[in-house]
Amino acid sequence: MLIPGGYEWLVLLLVVVLVFGTKKLRNVGGDLGSAVKNFKKSMQEGEAEAGKPEEPSARIKQEDEAGRVFDAKTEQHHVKDKDKV
Repeated sequence: MLIPGGYEWLVLLLVVVLVFGTKKLRNVGGDLGSAVKNFKKSMQEGEAEAGKPEEPSARIKQEDEAGRVFDAKTEQHHVKDKDKV
């Protein structure tokens, strides 16, 4: 199979522009650029969160009226706006 050369790419580009139009191609390019930008931003946020040390969980001991001791472990969960459904 032959790899297209300079003129073949030019003809192919002309056909694509005629079929889809320049406005549609511009929108597709903008959407693709936004997707790449958001992906990179998410990757940087994930790396920043991975570098943070975990907060130690607190152990709580409580006694009820009967003198029984309850031992519980508490954990903090941070919810971001983007995590909400």
